[in-house]
Amino acid sequence: MVQDIRELNRNAVLTELLKRRPATRKQIAEATGISPATVSRAVDQLILDGTVREVSEVVVGNRGRRAILLDLVADTSLVIGIDLGASSTRMIASDLLAAPQTAIELPTPTDLGSAELALWLAEQAKAAMADRWDAVAAVSLGLPGAVNQAERSVSNAPNLKQVEDPAFLAVCELAFGVPVLADNDANLALLGELRFGAARHTPYAAMLSLGAGLGVGIAIDGAILRGRHGLVGEFGQIPVAPRGERLESFTTGPGLLGRAAAMGVSLDAPAQLFAGSANETDAPARRAREQLRSEFDQALVTVLTAIAVSTEPETIVLGGGIAKSLTDRLDEYQTALEQTLRIAPTLTSVELGDFSGAAGGVVAALHSVYSSLGVEASALSGLPTSDALTPDTVRRTRVAGV
Repeated sequence: MVQDIRELNRNAVLTELLKRRPATRKQIAEATGISPATVSRAVDQLILDGTVREVSEVVVGNRGRRAILLDLVADTSLVIGIDLGASSTRMIASDLLAAPQTAIELPTPTDLGSAELALWLAEQAKAAMADRWDAVAAVSLGLPGAVNQAERSVSNAPNLKQVEDPAFLAVCELAFGVPVLADNDANLALLGELRFGAARHTPYAAMLSLGAGLGVGIAIDGAILRGRHGLVGEFGQIPVAPRGERLESFTTGPGLLGRAAAMGVSLDAPAQLFAGSANETDAPARRAREQLRSEFDQALVTVLTAIAVSTEPETIVLGGGIAKSLTDRLDEYQTALEQTLRIAPTLTSVELGDFSGAAGGVVAALHSVYSSLGVEASALSGLPTSDALTPDTVRRTRVAGV
């Protein structure tokens, strides 16, 4: 019983330190209600364990008394967040306070089988970390599909079918040799924006990812909503047309290209649809292009409305390749949404750009490590408090693909 109480006090002290960092023993004692003597004993043990360190002295009180600030030892372990997409793979490695150590972006070798893709992924991560690989404590992997956390299975990943094969995650775990977490890529993108980007001041938020697929991540009070089978947010599966066509057919890259071909619209890449119709020389072609764009706009407003009425987010963050083409027109979609709903969420673009998912992977991996250190589960949604991971720090640590 004594040991249990000591451990509870230690965990409470560590949790409060991470929430307030850096902090003094007195500040932790006042915030937790634990006696100063007990806090000091817990801090001494954390310092002895190499988890916490004394960083500096500060003047406190009117008489110039001094106290010592404490902080987490950030470089004892590293974590890696990976966003595995159908076209590109992005990784960020960070220390325990989310300061990026390296970031890379590579084309995804979609011609590989499931096991080979898993081996390639581990090889790239190990090559990026080089002699620091032994310090990696956890890896978090974002996948373009519905991830069932209980069964460790993936479904609804038509653009990267390899990840649906049970062998993919099994080989990942063996090849990485460290704990590998897996989640839907939109969930991780939202997690990244919640902690470091466009949604960091709005704990009730959603992420709409538009690219090769349509993904939605939802956060309630800062925590990602997943469901039993990982199907929460799979709005692209909703049938919206008489022939049963789904929302993703009208809003994703493959869907738009397929519909364009069926309608006789010349479209080499989805971005061309949003660049105007200057290349169309005849009226029927222009009308077909305008119809395609009108269908996209209607489908997008439908998705935004479905997100708004299902979870009432304060903010919907838009990311992904197609969303880049919509940045200058978000106000138009905002107006359309407000005309549909009396109270509408605010639409905004990602702040972390293409690395939102990898940043969210860093957060998920940090949560895993924090839990292993004894941080209380109830505090995880607000951690890390560090603002070290930004577009600038990712840019500065970014290296060429390996």
